[in-house]
Amino acid sequence: MSYANDVLQHVIERNPGEPEFHQAAREVLESLAPLVDKNPVYHKNGILERIVEPDRAIMFRVPWIDDSGHIKVNKGYRVQFNNAIGPYKGGLRLHPSVNLGILKFLGFEQIFKNSLTGLPIGGAKGGSDFDPKGKSDTEVMSFCQSFMTELYRYVGKDMDVPAGDIGVGAREIGFMFGQYKRITGLYEGFITGKGLPYGGSLARKEATGYGLVYLMEELLASKGMDFQDKRVVVSGSGNVAIYAHEKATQLGGKVVAMCDSNGWIYDEEGVDLDAVKQIKEVERKRIKEYLNYRPKAEYHEDGSIWDVPCDIALPSATQNELCAEYAKVLIKNGVVAVGEGANMPCTHGAVAAFQSAGVMFVPGKAANAGGVATSALEMTQNSMRLSWTFAEVDQKLKQIMINILRNTSTTAEKYGFKGNFVAGANIAGFMKVADAMLAHGLV
Repeated sequence: MSYANDVLQHVIERNPGEPEFHQAAREVLESLAPLVDKNPVYHKNGILERIVEPDRAIMFRVPWIDDSGHIKVNKGYRVQFNNAIGPYKGGLRLHPSVNLGILKFLGFEQIFKNSLTGLPIGGAKGGSDFDPKGKSDTEVMSFCQSFMTELYRYVGKDMDVPAGDIGVGAREIGFMFGQYKRITGLYEGFITGKGLPYGGSLARKEATGYGLVYLMEELLASKGMDFQDKRVVVSGSGNVAIYAHEKATQLGGKVVAMCDSNGWIYDEEGVDLDAVKQIKEVERKRIKEYLNYRPKAEYHEDGSIWDVPCDIALPSATQNELCAEYAKVLIKNGVVAVGEGANMPCTHGAVAAFQSAGVMFVPGKAANAGGVATSALEMTQNSMRLSWTFAEVDQKLKQIMINILRNTSTTAEKYGFKGNFVAGANIAGFMKVADAMLAHGLV
């Protein structure tokens, strides 16, 4: 058994009941096997054993008071996975599905994603099983203040810099920032995704979706193609999906389907982005309300959004949303490129199907790195006490995404995986972190 496979079995045995973490570790370690087997220095220094184990996982109680005066209690977490190349960096997720295993998978992925950006940031993830949906502003504030009252001990601009994720938008970031400032007396960029009046960055809201499309644009260009007149399906209807739609449309594509957790819409004329923004960003309602704006569109709660024929698929909702069965349907319908806008939205079987069929496929740790890259640019602006224009941030973001694709592609080819962006991303992300770990000694 190879070194990487031995470590993978160890991960599975030591972390029972955490299938998402097992899945993430398997994808990375299988890619790394040829590299680490040829370089005994990694084995000698236990790099793989160390990189699959978080530096620390913090779990705490979060009591808060609802509008009826009743005390509620949720679980809070912060998994600080690896800070070999910079302070911990990764989002906070508020969703009922949050548990330690999911956060370990997300934090592990974040190590390599952050490394690929070329910026000095380590990997972490955190959050709670609290659900902000349907809660009043007062209830969300009560939760966020209680959450930060515990978390503040473990974060800071040079230690760990969280950000938003599912369930954590401008409202939640504002409440958390206010509580951190209140407790510590420090006005610093300890969190990103902040509002513009208090240290946020222009283009941060758009960054993950724009970055995804910038990378896909470069990918298509490498094959003599572009977005012009391409049919695009974007799953989800949150921040990533909305701004992936916006940029893909600007580049000449036509987004024909989007979804939320209840169902999906199909609009042959092209999904009206202004309507989706009104429904999701202003009214905070379900995607089925789209029919009030475009009565000729279709809304479905059965079947799959991946049944819709398209040239480009951008899964941007949540993990494991696109399985092998759906991948085969997309392939049959002529998809040419797939870019992950979410974290690990494609199952192992789906990825294998795309690769076997010659479909260009880029994993989330490369394709959706635009959000964390722009968060790191926000950190830079905070440290320098200045604000860049939208155009300046957007240009830096586009160049980062182009560099990620090129680095991923050349690394894959160098190590015998030409055209395999999964292996290229994993190896390129790993090498920078591993070299830093070797330089630091046994820590």
